[in-house]
Amino acid sequence: MSTLLLTTLISFVMTYEMPKLPYASNALEPVISQETISFHYGKHLQTYVNNLNKLVLNTEFEGKTLEQIVATAPDGVLFNNAGQVLNHTLYFLQFSQKPIKNRPTGKLSDAIERCFGGLENLKKEMCKAANSLFGSGWVWLAVDSVGKLHITKEANGDNPLRNKMKPLLGIDVWEHAYYLDYQNKRAEHVEKIWEIIDWSIVESRM
Repeated sequence: MSTLLLTTLISFVMTYEMPKLPYASNALEPVISQETISFHYGKHLQTYVNNLNKLVLNTEFEGKTLEQIVATAPDGVLFNNAGQVLNHTLYFLQFSQKPIKNRPTGKLSDAIERCFGGLENLKKEMCKAANSLFGSGWVWLAVDSVGKLHITKEANGDNPLRNKMKPLLGIDVWEHAYYLDYQNKRAEHVEKIWEIIDWSIVESRM
């Protein structure tokens, strides 16, 4: 193998990339506007991706998966950017203009019924958590190692992986996620998000 080819392969493995949106930038309107996608996905997430690619160079995390970095990196700038790349990737890919499933089914539906008493109660509890989280952060539906579901409130760029849980569905309550469309009405934004959740994606993560 030539040195040039080897270098190219190493560079590819160690580069974190923007997730490709499976919908047009205006497809989520009126829940999320094209303008918000342009800034939130096109600028905020791109900045996190660019920063992460620079920050991992010559560190013990170079070449590790995004999930490995988020689960094990110490608090600080590298973790913050890795966390936000993972969070936003999960966030943007959970949406659909026309969800294949607008309600959970199967194993996930059973777990929601068992842990929360049904989908409407889950929505109510996640909305409550999102609206009560002070400052910037995320609310996640996550599953632990024995299949129990949890709602977690995470500050800034944190993620349930830090507590050995798998994130399934996330609500972004950083102001840049909703301010162009809803101004200070976080609760309205949180309520509308459910209209574009594709539960087939959430189920696949479980």
